[in-house]
Amino acid sequence: MGVAVDRDELLGANAPPQGGSFRFYLDGERWEWSDSVARMHGYQPGEVTPTTELLLSHKHPDDQSQVAALFDKMIHAGEPFSSKHRIIDTDRRIHHVIVVGDRMLDENGQVIGTSGYYIDVTETLETDLREFNEALTEAVAGLEKSRAVIEQAKGALMLVYGISSERAFGILTWRSQETNIKLHTLAERFVGALAAEATLPASFRARFDHLLLTAHEYPDEQADHPG
Repeated sequence: MGVAVDRDELLGANAPPQGGSFRFYLDGERWEWSDSVARMHGYQPGEVTPTTELLLSHKHPDDQSQVAALFDKMIHAGEPFSSKHRIIDTDRRIHHVIVVGDRMLDENGQVIGTSGYYIDVTETLETDLREFNEALTEAVAGLEKSRAVIEQAKGALMLVYGISSERAFGILTWRSQETNIKLHTLAERFVGALAAEATLPASFRARFDHLLLTAHEYPDEQADHPG
């Protein structure tokens, strides 16, 4: 006797998107799979009869031993199982799948096999990876922008106070901690305020222009300290 489940529903009529269902019968170790699971492996519906050997042959080499152990428990112990692994279809495309199986019982409560479903999560993983890469790109761009404005703030302190890069960074860090404002935010506000309010005497601007236009003439040891 079979289980009290509508076969069409179990074998794919109402299967979840990018997924499908299967049955395994202990009697004769027979497999049945829905059309969508067949296609997931690269076959047209009815093209092949699924077997344990065929299913294992489609598992990714790094996942075969794990899935073989699950199959062994399913076949010999009738245990429920779940697995996340990879399968390789007939076109050598890799699919990341989640497979869940539970015991099939007859009307007397005896285990006669396993029924379950596949969910292909490849597209989800690819979307997650793409979104991660986009977020990483944005984060790197933001980090570079933050570093740039911090370097600008450091340069201003070095110029005005005649101090080293390390000392300038220490001052910015101290002000960041004292004001409880992130370092890059403080640097951005400081540079903005300088640009908006600081004015330099004409004599300094003239000297600055001269140094800019003649910097290539200074020896290396003087270029760092032209004044």
